[in-house]
Amino acid sequence: MNEISLTRSLAAGAIAARLDRLPPTRTIWTMIALLGLGFFFELYDLLLTGSIAPGLVRSGVLTATTPGLFGTTGIAGFIAALFAGLFLGTLGCGFLADRFGRRAIFTWSLIAYSAANLAMAFQTSAFGLEFWRFLAGLGLGVEMVTIGTYLSELAPKALRGRAFAICQAMGFSAVPVVSFLAYGLVGQSPLGLEGWRWVVLIGVVAALAVWWIRRALPESPRWLAQIGRLDEAERVLAGIEDRVERDYGRPLPPPGPLEPAPTQSRFSDMWQPPFGRRAIMLVLFNILQSVGFYGFINWVPTLLINRGITVTLSLEYAAIIALAAPVGPLIGYWIADRFERKSVIVATAGANVVCGLLFAEAEGAWAIIALGIALTLENNIMSYSFHTYQQELFPTGIRARASGFVYSWSRFSAIFNAFLIAFCLGRFGVLGVFVFIAAAMIGVMVVIGLMGPRTRNVSLEGLSRQ
Repeated sequence: MNEISLTRSLAAGAIAARLDRLPPTRTIWTMIALLGLGFFFELYDLLLTGSIAPGLVRSGVLTATTPGLFGTTGIAGFIAALFAGLFLGTLGCGFLADRFGRRAIFTWSLIAYSAANLAMAFQTSAFGLEFWRFLAGLGLGVEMVTIGTYLSELAPKALRGRAFAICQAMGFSAVPVVSFLAYGLVGQSPLGLEGWRWVVLIGVVAALAVWWIRRALPESPRWLAQIGRLDEAERVLAGIEDRVERDYGRPLPPPGPLEPAPTQSRFSDMWQPPFGRRAIMLVLFNILQSVGFYGFINWVPTLLINRGITVTLSLEYAAIIALAAPVGPLIGYWIADRFERKSVIVATAGANVVCGLLFAEAEGAWAIIALGIALTLENNIMSYSFHTYQQELFPTGIRARASGFVYSWSRFSAIFNAFLIAFCLGRFGVLGVFVFIAAAMIGVMVVIGLMGPRTRNVSLEGLSRQ
């Protein structure tokens, strides 16, 4: 390491130590909440697919089943278009946050996917619908990588798990919102505009509020220091410290031992020890986890309709189940920094296997709803856990692009999972879908259980040197 790199590494390590010692005051929680609000609009858009699918079929724009394995006129084609965009956004554009900063990309990616959704809301053909959904997916992919990176670098190490839990709880509160909007609007045509279009437009209008969020969020001092903008990093961090100290009412605790920050900044560094093993683990994990998470949440109304439940009743059941979405991360808040992330992921994947197979055979409204709620809780506890986990395992210089690369494989997987689930549903029914999901979740347990490192209460810089 040359003298310039060493100086930058030591300065970045000192800034990280000062960040990690900050107590959880109102200032810290406000930054976390603002990122959570951005995540709310992101998940509103990402997860409206399943809720508006019956409306798209009813309007004649799409069909419930898919003609041919990779047909484009069915719901599977619509889902695949989103995840194709997400795949390219996370894989090809994750470097943007490492190049231009967390704050700028957080804002502009949200505006970009909102504009694409505005255009999508007025489409009348499957091609137009899927083209604009693909473009929205590009923006969403960049946003998802950036929020996780941003949050992991602003939250002190002892608070990191709970910070992700709160952010995810705020984000997943979008699930019942979009579900109840779909329940009230899909099948109706207020002012002559089909209900599914209103669901999309409401999300577009609300997302514009994120513009003012940007003013209250500082750039990541860790990122500024890592790229050599040390004076700016010092100024931003000093401002945060001043506000935290006023909240705290007494002098801040001294920083912990200085841990030099790794200076990796090239994509190839992701494959150097210990990061290569972690990257392979997370690629395998993301390919498998998307089967369970999106296989349920994007398909639940359609799965219920396949069981003989009416469109209106299936949307009602889905809306009730969706109420549990933000509860999973809130449960996670109480366990976030008490248990290892990898242990929580393995446990929730196992519970998903059991509850999914029971859901497939459940009879009666209350059994279906109860098991649907259990699956939602398990999926969302797993979601907050792995979003925290994969951000912890890479150094600041490549965090956005590395986490974007490994996360992109969940989107790549989801492109094909949409068609595979449609195939399983058509050939083997609801039970076939959940057998497919169970096999993937068993794979998650094996990969994380055998290959995952421990991260609880370890600094990001310490994890990068393990």
